[in-house]
Amino acid sequence: MKFLDQAKIFVKSGDGGAGCVSFRREKYIEFGGPNGGDGGKGGSVYFEAVENLNTLIDFRYQQHFKAPKGQNGMGSQMTGAKGDDVVIKVPVGTEILAEDGETVLADMVEPGQKVLIAKGGDGGRGNMQFKSSTNQAPRYAEPGWPGQEMWLWLRLKVIADAGLVGLPNAGKSTFLSVVTQARPKIADYPFTTLHPNLGVAWVDNYEMVIADIPGLIEGAHEGVGLGDRFLKHVERCAVLIHMIDATAEDVVQVYRSIRRELDLYDEALAKKPETVVLNKIDALPLEETAEKIKALEEACGQKVWAISAVARSGLTGVLREVSKYVTRERRHRDSDEGAEVQADKAWSPLD
Repeated sequence: MKFLDQAKIFVKSGDGGAGCVSFRREKYIEFGGPNGGDGGKGGSVYFEAVENLNTLIDFRYQQHFKAPKGQNGMGSQMTGAKGDDVVIKVPVGTEILAEDGETVLADMVEPGQKVLIAKGGDGGRGNMQFKSSTNQAPRYAEPGWPGQEMWLWLRLKVIADAGLVGLPNAGKSTFLSVVTQARPKIADYPFTTLHPNLGVAWVDNYEMVIADIPGLIEGAHEGVGLGDRFLKHVERCAVLIHMIDATAEDVVQVYRSIRRELDLYDEALAKKPETVVLNKIDALPLEETAEKIKALEEACGQKVWAISAVARSGLTGVLREVSKYVTRERRHRDSDEGAEVQADKAWSPLD
């Protein structure tokens, strides 16, 4: 199945049904009076986040979603039927943006989350509603109110606890395939990964989702290589795993070039915690590996983890280090949700 993380669609809620102009006509009842019913409400358009979707490919084949209009009112005080609602199912992690591509209307981050995007138009009132002591036989009714219509952008950001970043061929896909059950494409040429891959890793009885995105190169913010369009998939991560190829001539320059691309893309992303990993140490002598680790630690100001994904060496230490940031993020999120619940309990409309 092809991975698609952005789509543009058109949505329109249903128009309200028109009110009815009708009068009661029965045998032996000379002055029956108005009995025209109201029009039905038009259908609304909702978005719902579901767990069994992981791409927006369905929206390549259907871009228009229109809810049915409400039924017109009828005589004998009968209200028209309401139009059926349209529920559009999207993957968890989808952002719904206005046509300008910047204004976020909704962020679908929880399974089962449902939001109203376009409200159906109200039905018009029938002539029965306009009866009064001075106007006992009104001969007019309201038309239905129009529904809402708009173009929307859907932008998918994968939900992951940790994100892998680095140059192409740094060994990110190999690392993901070793520590999780994911099976990304692996080859000895650049840009083997063309779309994000997800895998679930376990460490000390804790699970965490790791996202592998296509490699960055210098100038990615200007569209060089695959550009930085996939960086949005690691914006929700608690920590970045910055992977560097130990066989590179200048590992410090490699580190700084990727940090520069992150900073140019989004300062908030560049400020996320990171775990620096030097991969492919099995291809170097111990002395050269030690020199590169020392140079990297001076450049990044933190411990550098030396691993070999192919040889499965040093992986547990990296996962435990990453898990510290993930569990801390989860604790903060749980405490924030608990505070919101307490705030809801503290207020009551009956107070």
